[in-house]
Amino acid sequence: MRALPTDVFGRHSRDLRISVTDRCNFRCIYCMPKTTYGAGYPFLARRALLSFEEITLIARVLIGMGVRKIRLTGGEPLLRREIERLVEMLAALPGLSDLSLTTNGACLTRAKAQALRDAGLKRLTMSLDALDDQTFSAMNDVGFPVSRVEEALSNAANVGFPPAKINMVVKRGVNDHSIVPMARRFRGTGHILRFIEYMDVGTSNGWRLDEVVAGAAIVDIIHREWPLAPVSPNYPGEVASRWKYQDGQGEVGIITSVTQPFCGHCTRVRLSAEGRLYTCLFASEGHDLRYLVRGGAADDYIAQAIAAIWSRRHDRYSERRSAETAALPRIEMSYIGG
Repeated sequence: MRALPTDVFGRHSRDLRISVTDRCNFRCIYCMPKTTYGAGYPFLARRALLSFEEITLIARVLIGMGVRKIRLTGGEPLLRREIERLVEMLAALPGLSDLSLTTNGACLTRAKAQALRDAGLKRLTMSLDALDDQTFSAMNDVGFPVSRVEEALSNAANVGFPPAKINMVVKRGVNDHSIVPMARRFRGTGHILRFIEYMDVGTSNGWRLDEVVAGAAIVDIIHREWPLAPVSPNYPGEVASRWKYQDGQGEVGIITSVTQPFCGHCTRVRLSAEGRLYTCLFASEGHDLRYLVRGGAADDYIAQAIAAIWSRRHDRYSERRSAETAALPRIEMSYIGG
């Protein structure tokens, strides 16, 4: 099988994000606001979703082309029934070095955590945007309490998962006052808190630049409480800049898609729940692989199609972000995965 070529700007792909559903039980204001995703919203029909076997086939092809990391996303991936069966199928693929999943924690019971761990899932990332229920509820917009996320973290730890990555999207005037409390809560726990700039993914979240808290400002806020020092990336293409506490109490990550874009070394390719391949989080359109898979195409033929797509890749939306690009159509984050 052919190796995945570099794209127009010489970028490789080693990181596959797989969205297993476009549904979510939260209505976060930066992702799935109720004004768009209200009652009666036309989510994908079950027959439109890739089966676990179809997902595994495409993943196998991409691993054969050089992909080494897979993250399962959504929507909320734990809403997909028997997701642990997909985890088991993916974990068995030769050549895969890392398999993780991002969740809001609402469905992560002790039993579900155990099933995922037994199936071969290596790591979890959880979303938590504040520590007080009033603010967190304002962000998730379904009244979900912080205690349930804390319970999910405990469930994961109790079945042997390593410390999680905790994602916090920061929106000015909504939860930016929670930066220091969140840092205080996760210092010294082994969990890695990652602050994410509020991004213009999709078009439904009403994004405005003046609601973005720059990553540099977040670092300054934390540094005033607990001095930080920069840390080298764990691997090429890592999107979060790493900062360690100088007193040895762990580290934080900062994801700065808006103020300090990292398009130049982006290695990610994304597969939607209905089988469309996307080469950028801010893409306007994807490439249909489902028809190839359901049409019985051989692995080599699918690999050729993917290679052709990637070799033409010229995405660098965040580096080009402007009033002009803001008017372009974009795929919603709930559909493509974060």
